[in-house]
Amino acid sequence: MGRTRYLLGCAAAVVMTLSASASSAFADTFAVVTINQQALFFNQINEGANEAAKAAGVDLVVFNANNVPSAQNDAIETYITQKVDGIILIAIDVNGVKPAITAAKNAGIPVIAIDAQIPEGDNVSFVGVDNTKAGGEIGKFFADYVKNEMSGTAKVGVIGALNSFIQNQRLDGFKAAVEESGQKIEFLNTVDGQNVQDVALSAAENLMTANPDMTALYATGEPALLGAVSAVTSQGRSDSIKVFGWDLTKSAIDGIDQGFVTAVIQQDPAGEGKAAVEALVKLKKGEKIDPIINVPVTIVTKENVDDYRDMFK
Repeated sequence: MGRTRYLLGCAAAVVMTLSASASSAFADTFAVVTINQQALFFNQINEGANEAAKAAGVDLVVFNANNVPSAQNDAIETYITQKVDGIILIAIDVNGVKPAITAAKNAGIPVIAIDAQIPEGDNVSFVGVDNTKAGGEIGKFFADYVKNEMSGTAKVGVIGALNSFIQNQRLDGFKAAVEESGQKIEFLNTVDGQNVQDVALSAAENLMTANPDMTALYATGEPALLGAVSAVTSQGRSDSIKVFGWDLTKSAIDGIDQGFVTAVIQQDPAGEGKAAVEALVKLKKGEKIDPIINVPVTIVTKENVDDYRDMFK
């Protein structure tokens, strides 16, 4: 609780400072409430949002919840008090944050959710991907790979983030597609990487140690994938374990080049941040926006990885 209050206090100080400057310049202020600033994915959302904010002449402030769900609620309450003009939310707990979203709506502040859909929430729009569907897409890819490249059998372990609604959706979609494929694929344990790279690395290493006959890993997010790649490399299992997951990084591309990272779902986080800011700008002008703004995904493999190398130079 003390840490949450400290983080909130820091955010409030930033908001008050930037609100003052915004008022003097007669500019709107939008707030981004994010999950953490460790993952490249969330930082790319911020970059896209900042780019769109500058183009539109609005101020943007960012609150980093450091993976603490309650901190997001507190931050939204603070931004309501500060009377920001719009809020962009990447939710950790999509149900737990709903009262704060409703409070923002009642205060006349529109909330746009990115990445994680809010079930029956009072946000005005959702920007992102259908995580269950995309999980199914990589699940089908995995099942086809097992059929064609692994003699039709595999034992797969999962590195997830069990407090993340969207990463659980990605796992549900993946499992459903694998089960529908009819391949002889056994699911081993699902370990909790907690959306933190070091935690995911330890969890992956423990999972591999406990299952020496494992032949595949599925990672539901960027920190989990980073942990999986590091674990496979450190334990010398790159010749026996194939890795599938979400969100490219330089180490994932290195793994693709080495042949043990097989497929990675790549979103467009900068595009999501940009689309969210642009949607808020439209609302401020009195224009209508779609309740769902879809941003497509790509499955990155050795065949198309060259298209993404420049992102990580």
